[in-house]
Amino acid sequence: MENKKDEQSVMEDDEPNYRGIKAMPFIIGNETFEKLGAIGTISNLLVYLTTVFNMKSITATTLLNIFNGTTNFATLLGAFLCDTYFGRYKTLGFASIASFAGLLLIDLTAVFNGLHPPKCKSKEASHCAGATPAQWLFLLTGFALMIIGAAGIRPCNLAFGADQFNPNTESGKRGINSFFNWYFFTLTFAQMVSVTLVVYIQTNVSWSIGLAIPAIFMLISVVLFFGGTKIYVIVKPQGSPLTSMARVVVVAVKKRRLKLPQQPGMSLYNYRPPKSINSALPHSNQFRFLNKAAIMAPEDKINPDGSASDPWNLCSIQQVEEIKCVLKVLPVWAAAITYSIAMTQQTQYVVFQALQSNRYIFNSKFQIPAASYTVFTMITLVIFVPIYDRIIVPQLCRITKKEGGISLLQRIGFGISLTVLASLVSALMEQKRRNLAITKPTLGYEPHRGEISSMSALWLVPQLSLAGFAESFTSIGLVEFYYKQFPENMRSVAGAFFFCGMAASSYLNGLLVTVIHQTTRKAATGNWLPEDLNKGRLDYFYFLITALGILNLGYFLVISRWYRYKDTSAAHVGGTASVEMEKKSEKSLV
Repeated sequence: MENKKDEQSVMEDDEPNYRGIKAMPFIIGNETFEKLGAIGTISNLLVYLTTVFNMKSITATTLLNIFNGTTNFATLLGAFLCDTYFGRYKTLGFASIASFAGLLLIDLTAVFNGLHPPKCKSKEASHCAGATPAQWLFLLTGFALMIIGAAGIRPCNLAFGADQFNPNTESGKRGINSFFNWYFFTLTFAQMVSVTLVVYIQTNVSWSIGLAIPAIFMLISVVLFFGGTKIYVIVKPQGSPLTSMARVVVVAVKKRRLKLPQQPGMSLYNYRPPKSINSALPHSNQFRFLNKAAIMAPEDKINPDGSASDPWNLCSIQQVEEIKCVLKVLPVWAAAITYSIAMTQQTQYVVFQALQSNRYIFNSKFQIPAASYTVFTMITLVIFVPIYDRIIVPQLCRITKKEGGISLLQRIGFGISLTVLASLVSALMEQKRRNLAITKPTLGYEPHRGEISSMSALWLVPQLSLAGFAESFTSIGLVEFYYKQFPENMRSVAGAFFFCGMAASSYLNGLLVTVIHQTTRKAATGNWLPEDLNKGRLDYFYFLITALGILNLGYFLVISRWYRYKDTSAAHVGGTASVEMEKKSEKSLV
């Protein structure tokens, strides 16, 4: 606040003019309408592809898994380009425009009859005309632009919002926490509006209008984002931290034959740039091989300012500990993949379950769209998160004497256990739905589907609510975990890391669905995942997901006991970290 400048960009020797509160409406508004646009289209794509583009459910599910996986993996590339070349402001601006263009193209596939196959009047999907190569090209171009948009928006929006607050003041820290709270609130709010109002319009009114609404939302998001340009703190890119990580690996390999000194904290090269935004980290013995990158050989030279003359031959122990922060997170990230596979079923196959269930409400003429049932997951999250934050956490703090009540890994682990329960309940509900569809069908036929079960689709609410509880623990816990455990100069990469886990789960889920579909076609039990769920055994598939979840929970408990949190409280004397601090790292789930 002290040095007000017309130029808001953060220069090397300038103090930025933080205007967090004034910038919040533009950033939160941009985030809200961006999510309304993207989720408003993505949440109902499965139904759109099977009903308008006449795809088989397996083909549509596989395509969406690839799309979601590519979208989330692309965030890592977006984070790299953001940190290295463009900065968050330019990346977000370009990505927002690309996302709008993608949503517009997808809407045009519904508006013009020549951009989608003719309407199918047959009950058998095999008798329906498929999309032409030109129609495929137009649709996939829209998908590609949405991928580009997500690659820039998802890893950068959280960090860009936090950039608007001074992290060195108490008011700035409170502002950052407030921003994160609003971020998750608007995300869930956007999802709820999208899977209810927008999906209802798409399904019951018009696909053209229903897909135009998200495009309009995205256009508003773009306008809001650029509207706040004059008051943003725009942090210029300072080079990719991935380069520093690569140097540590290369130097450690070069010096692999050298022996580590007995007192590494005192003998290894330990230099930390005076203007580094990264916390000073104490030396640790995990991944000890990497410590060799900090061994000073006779040929290594030091500049007058203390930095290494050749950074590809000598790295500081600070650089080594920064890459260790990332490596330690990888086992947790792997556990999150299987968790996401279980959560994916609550947004994909639950739609097909709803399509073959009684979706009328209390014998009225109103029928809930199948894709809208995922709103129960969001309602659970919206209701529970404030209760958890305001009531449960204070009580846990009194009992455990810990900040937050429980550790981040405990929070994540509890959410993973809930996904196991959600998958089990899903299997039991599918058994009930299928049995009633075979013995007591109702409502006749729908295109491409079999008999409709007399079971109310509201019986799907328990599994969706359990998924909401799981997400409130694991998903939010993971975002906070990555944000706090990554080095400070890798906050964009930390944001991408969460989505990369979702990407891996999308690909693995697509592979799992394909393998199950192919291997069970000639099995005695029949195909588990046919077009008509009543002829399959989706319940067996859910039982398989439950078993995988139990194994994943056991794995997570093991790596949680091994994990040591990043310690930023170590005292540094002359730039050297105390070796003893390494022994004080917290272990979770103990």
